[in-house]
Amino acid sequence: MADTRLARTRALAHPLPVLLVLLALLATAPLAAQSEVAEPDHITPWQVATAKRVSSVSLGPDGLTAYILSVPRKPLVDESGSSWSELWLVDAEGRSRPFVSGEVDVSAARFTPGGEIGFLSKREGDEKTTLYSIPVDGGEARPVVRHEESISAWAMAPDGTVAFLAREPLAKDLEKLRDKGFDQEIYEEDDRFVRLYLRAPHEDPEHPAQQVEIAGSLRSLAFSADGTRLVVAATPTPLIDDTYVAQSVHVLERSGVETTVARSISPQRKLGPIVPNSDGSEVVMVAAADPNDPAAGRLVHWNRDGELVDLLPGLEGHVVDLVWNGDRLVYLADVGTETRIGSVALDGTDAETIREPGGTVIESLSGVVEAGKVAAVGSAPQHPSELFTLDLATGELTRRTDSNPWLDNVRLARQETVRHTARDGLELEGVLVYPLDYEEGRRYPMFLVVHGGPEAHQSNGWLTGYSQLGQLAAARGFAVFYPNYRGSTGRGVEFSKISQADAAGLEFDDLVDAVDHFVEIGLADRDKIGITGGSYGGYASAWATTYYSDRFAAAIPFVGISDNISKVGTTDIPVEMYAVHHRKWLWEDWDYFAERSPIRYVQRNRTPTLILHGKDDPRVHPSQSLELHRHLKVLDQAPVRLVLYPGEGHGNRKSASRFDYMLRTLRWMEHYLKGPGGEPPPYAIDYERFVPKSELGDEADAEEEGEAAPDAQQSGG
Repeated sequence: MADTRLARTRALAHPLPVLLVLLALLATAPLAAQSEVAEPDHITPWQVATAKRVSSVSLGPDGLTAYILSVPRKPLVDESGSSWSELWLVDAEGRSRPFVSGEVDVSAARFTPGGEIGFLSKREGDEKTTLYSIPVDGGEARPVVRHEESISAWAMAPDGTVAFLAREPLAKDLEKLRDKGFDQEIYEEDDRFVRLYLRAPHEDPEHPAQQVEIAGSLRSLAFSADGTRLVVAATPTPLIDDTYVAQSVHVLERSGVETTVARSISPQRKLGPIVPNSDGSEVVMVAAADPNDPAAGRLVHWNRDGELVDLLPGLEGHVVDLVWNGDRLVYLADVGTETRIGSVALDGTDAETIREPGGTVIESLSGVVEAGKVAAVGSAPQHPSELFTLDLATGELTRRTDSNPWLDNVRLARQETVRHTARDGLELEGVLVYPLDYEEGRRYPMFLVVHGGPEAHQSNGWLTGYSQLGQLAAARGFAVFYPNYRGSTGRGVEFSKISQADAAGLEFDDLVDAVDHFVEIGLADRDKIGITGGSYGGYASAWATTYYSDRFAAAIPFVGISDNISKVGTTDIPVEMYAVHHRKWLWEDWDYFAERSPIRYVQRNRTPTLILHGKDDPRVHPSQSLELHRHLKVLDQAPVRLVLYPGEGHGNRKSASRFDYMLRTLRWMEHYLKGPGGEPPPYAIDYERFVPKSELGDEADAEEEGEAAPDAQQSGG
């Protein structure tokens, strides 16, 4: 394997074979392009880049459901930036209509007790994000609360009292100093705290709100349905590490805008949604099992004795959302690559399944039950996230939206859950997307898409996006596997803890075992295996291009770890890394952190490597990619390229960055798993070739949508 790939990597050292390869490419590339233009029935980069999705839902009265539709900006057409977020409403008959649409950013949309739709947005004339309300029968949105700082979260009691979160304002003297150039940052000390405010009902949106004195920086809030109690979560500081490991929960009793703390708890573990019952006397939350549990996934009752009681102790999965239904709880759980919806009494008895795993993968639930139904967001192998309603009595799931009707005219590849056995006998699973025109008995180039975390997992839903090529790669003849290696969520606490203190150990051996499985069953070509992933998946890809280089013909680490010694000293989550990953501090075992670092094995590298990173990443510092790139480039044993994205953090948000990433990674895989290999091609990309001519205007000399792969144009990353 190593000798074969090295020959491919260094092919340009032999002019005659290279000339023959180039002539072959010139002969076949036009045919590929003609084929795709003549029969544009597969998914294209443009369609992936502009696919819409439902991101959140709120169920209201009379069968009405409000939802937020995420609408990507069009690369080269719109100004680059994050996706627009529009507010839509669908009625009981399934008719959808936009309420706030266009170049807007709407968030936290939900029905108010008065039957209107409240939402956060920064509209024309606003200096800060404001709470708005709009009637369901149409009309203009009106501001409800304006504040001197942007509102980040809100809740409304039945009497119209609004609770909201906002950062504390910058002191006037500091503001004046910054205007004079004194803009120094005191690292991890001068972050402004998020505060809780209550505002009595008032016609004037700028009527002053009263700050509630709660220690720490606020993270979430929720009123009981009757408005008598307010449940909030806070952390000692605004640092993200505290959000993971040090949240406290408080129940406030309210009279008007005056509150008193009725009870508090500091679980010292990860927390998810926190939901009070109708009068706030009971609180249930999604929480980790203990401080070393890497993910919030237990359905936990915070009882009146101050104890946290797991209501589903035998669940080999992870609860991700919940909603009260009278005195019972409806929960959503990830189970393997599927999802389950169930119900349980507050004492943990009388548990029942409402919807078995399989079919649509449910991602979240609306916060209320209306007429025996709950709204949900879900996706499937055939479509991105859409709005559904679930009948709690029958388990019937009804799709309510169709945000991407063009998918009806696109052929999609087969997709299914695949199980295999690791070298130590552990049963593993993941999701396989077959090549679009798969023929049994034929071997295909394959690459792995490794999820981050590792406390995360891949579900058998829609798996195609800017960093997950899925159906886009399948249309180019690739098999794509999304492994849920040990340490993933969806299989219970024990499985998610199993890889702790063993970074890059058996967890990454699992990836090679997955490759071996597909080679053994005759699906994958052993000499044409690639790997990519972001964050911890980037770590896996960096490990693959060094320690396991003899097994991979292409690697694309994104915002990944290469040096664990410097990583734990530059990340914004050092305590979380200790508590749920390494379970030891750097100074306790220097050798462990060095031995589990990809740069320790750079001399093994023979794999062409494309490295990508956001320049403003606070989680995995860009220096991790700089280190890996520098060592591989100096060694010069295989092609390497580093791409940095200004203004991006731990993952790309802007449309141009995402489009570039998608095209660049697709080309790298095309070039080294299907193309000639050898030296990396030019780094420039002709983006216009992948934008429909109608989007660019008559002057643009762009190719048709459905153009051949980037590699066929000029091959490169």
